[in-house]
Amino acid sequence: MIRNPFSASTFPYRAPTVPLTVEPRAAEQKLGAHYESEWARKMPARYARYLLTEGMVRPIIAGLAQPERRGLDRLTDLDGPAIFAGNHHSHLDAGLLITSIPEPHRHQVFAGAAADYFFDNRLKAMASALVLNAIPIDRSKVARRSADQAAGLIDDGWSMVIFPEGGRSPDGWGQPFRGGAAYLAIRCNVPVVPVHLAGTGRILPKGKNRPKPSRTVVTFGAPMRAHEGERSQAFSDRVERAVAALADEATTDWYSARRRAAAGETPSLSAPPSGVWRRAWSVSGSRKKRGSTTKPWPDLS
Repeated sequence: MIRNPFSASTFPYRAPTVPLTVEPRAAEQKLGAHYESEWARKMPARYARYLLTEGMVRPIIAGLAQPERRGLDRLTDLDGPAIFAGNHHSHLDAGLLITSIPEPHRHQVFAGAAADYFFDNRLKAMASALVLNAIPIDRSKVARRSADQAAGLIDDGWSMVIFPEGGRSPDGWGQPFRGGAAYLAIRCNVPVVPVHLAGTGRILPKGKNRPKPSRTVVTFGAPMRAHEGERSQAFSDRVERAVAALADEATTDWYSARRRAAAGETPSLSAPPSGVWRRAWSVSGSRKKRGSTTKPWPDLS
């Protein structure tokens, strides 16, 4: 019997078989940290993202977050790409921050997003890349692939939105900043713009799926550059302190916050060293102190 060479069951109409003595090649990974998002920076995707940002994302953010944007005058002289680094309490943070960045940076920005969450399936990965112009960042380890991709985009003139805490706050308190944003700023010789986002934890905190509209405040700080010979962790610590000072400014006033910053007395973003219940109590108390009209507990001392 003569075998038909054009049969669909033979090579090249299907993948060739692997000899038994040869170890099969591992399947190529296409999601997570390996997701290729370059298509999202092609002109068709950029035009689509512009329409989505201005026609859908900004109105949704305006309705949910009612943002008050402060410190935009500090970005007047910002020229070229920058890294916008903020605190992280909610999945709303990326959209709120991107839509708050002034022109022309708003439409020349990409986001560093968690590879294990935003790129774990194809639909979510495509949506993240298109709407946020996101690239996958591996949170479990220091990955050269992610750093090289981010650095390449910054060198090409793109600004970056990143949350140095590495994940959303589990209890309303800030987490220590990792050195990724500072490392990229030093490597690419660009400034870091510290940003504080207040109120997003009330809208869509970690563990919740249904947003609850509330007022937010987005406060931009002055662009910062690394000092000569400064290591990335030291620079990251300075950025964290700058974000803490913006938090103080947002909840009190500019003059008082500046005085405390000059004296080294700015309240930390981190939680006090106490139990979980007391951390939650402290957060609740500070929120009531800032925005509630209820009567305080009587002073029994």
